[in-house]
Amino acid sequence: MDPGDVRIYACGPTVYDYAHIGNARMIVVFDAFVRLLRRLYPAVTYVRNITDVEDKIIDAAKANNEPIAALTARTAQTFQEDMAALGCLPPDVEPRATDHIAEMITMIETLLERDHAYAADGHVLFEVASMADYGVFARRNQDELIAGARVEVAPYKKSPMDFVLWKPSDDSQPGWQSPWGRGRPGWHIECSAMAKRYLGVTFDIHGGGEDLVFPHHQNEIAQSCSVHDGAALANYWMHNGFLMVEGQKMSKSLGNHLIVHDLCQDHPGEALRLSLLTTHYRQMLDFTGDGIAQAKRTLDRWYQAVGDAEPATDLPEAVLAALCDDFNTPRAITELHRLGDAALKGDPAAARGLKAGAQIIGLLTQDADAWAHWQPDNAALAENEIEAQIEARRQARENRDFARADLIRDELASLGIVLEDGQQGTSWRRAG
Repeated sequence: MDPGDVRIYACGPTVYDYAHIGNARMIVVFDAFVRLLRRLYPAVTYVRNITDVEDKIIDAAKANNEPIAALTARTAQTFQEDMAALGCLPPDVEPRATDHIAEMITMIETLLERDHAYAADGHVLFEVASMADYGVFARRNQDELIAGARVEVAPYKKSPMDFVLWKPSDDSQPGWQSPWGRGRPGWHIECSAMAKRYLGVTFDIHGGGEDLVFPHHQNEIAQSCSVHDGAALANYWMHNGFLMVEGQKMSKSLGNHLIVHDLCQDHPGEALRLSLLTTHYRQMLDFTGDGIAQAKRTLDRWYQAVGDAEPATDLPEAVLAALCDDFNTPRAITELHRLGDAALKGDPAAARGLKAGAQIIGLLTQDADAWAHWQPDNAALAENEIEAQIEARRQARENRDFARADLIRDELASLGIVLEDGQQGTSWRRAG
């Protein structure tokens, strides 16, 4: 809309628990996409919210016997740290729902004035029948909408599809004064209000996971378009696909509910990031242990290929073309492999191109030596212990005790430590 400033909104976390790898896929995809936009446009305004008032938060705080404010502060901070470990930059604006209650109340009042909402039994609900094309965005008919909404069929609702804009709060629940009594907002109105506050009535791109198409994004559209005389909420919508784990749906009951905080203790964050980008963002992704290991090996090769090379000023044309074609990261990564092969054969231009092409999606952003020396939290040997073993091996070789030197090398190899002898001495790295 404004060639000088691309405006994008993505639905962020509800901070009641640690983020899982499915949550992380959305954050990584849109972080990489925004990095590309920043390369192509003079400015980008990226807004990603934090939902810090919601029934799941209330339930989790009660289960933990923990104040709600303490729970949301702790989990929001952990979320930010975990996403940073995956190489994600902070958004330009990260609004919290609880800081924007006034905007939500104003929007609800407008919906009431325009007969798109009604008050009943302390609640305010959006009347779905007031919007002729409700459900078109989600591509669902009325029966599918009722089944998919999974909302409470309450006696105060005119229709089962009507959804809550405002609900009453008792003394044990967070609440704010409103024209309808003390209460709290529904989930959907939060994003509508925050998006308008920071990006205006209509903005360029709205993003989120495929699971948010209905009801969340459909309901955002219903609220925002009804308030703004039919003006579009966003001109483009991007949704990343679902994530499976080892071919199965991720769930706590199956024991495959993978928490990012835990994964980052055992794997480099950049390897997790690469594994999330190897599948096209709109396709289902099967997240596997083999996939993480392959991503780690790939990054080992690429870091070895680029060394301390400076990134090229211009992006490799094939990488840029892939990313500009519906953000096709798998095709871009194929081109990065080609550049990596050429760089390992001694082509300095390929090394610079590899670094530039990888960095545009948030890869190869750290020092090659730091990458080689990364260690998991439960590493059998700390860095100083490895250095001591290398020194012991050097002394053994100096004393022509080659059997001892070979034994040290083999012992380190068994622990995943690869030694590389060169003119400048012996260096080491952790194997993928």
